[in-house]
Amino acid sequence: MRCPFCGNIDTQVKDSRPAEDNVAIRRRRFCPACAGRFTTYERVQLRDLVVIKSSGRREDFDRDKLSRSIRIALQKRPVEAERMDQMISGIVRRLESMGDTDVPSKVIGEIVMETLARIDTVAYVRFASVYKNFQAADDFDKFVSELRPATEV
Repeated sequence: MRCPFCGNIDTQVKDSRPAEDNVAIRRRRFCPACAGRFTTYERVQLRDLVVIKSSGRREDFDRDKLSRSIRIALQKRPVEAERMDQMISGIVRRLESMGDTDVPSKVIGEIVMETLARIDTVAYVRFASVYKNFQAADDFDKFVSELRPATEV
């Protein structure tokens, strides 16, 4: 593993432990050249996923991009970071187990919305506002009014 500080390729693992509900390994590393310390994570990747955008463009699936969008939706909400990591890992596992390496972005968005709806309705509405490209306050009003009967039952 290359040191992010000096670029040395000979780094040492000082500590390894399970992370994210045993679906990743957290490693503390040390660089003997510059004495820098850093953390890496290893995850099992079942297959390389390709996202098919609505425009037809294809790009490699980026777990970090998914994580950023979910964290933005859950910002300042009472959801622990560990719960977010579990949710992200669950979504990725679900996408990998779908059987196809090409996944439409619409499918990813729907899975994220479904998951957020179970965890936090405010985050669900935040994510939906970007995903469904709300343009005016009326869009929010219509979406929330559709949401109300489901939450009041």
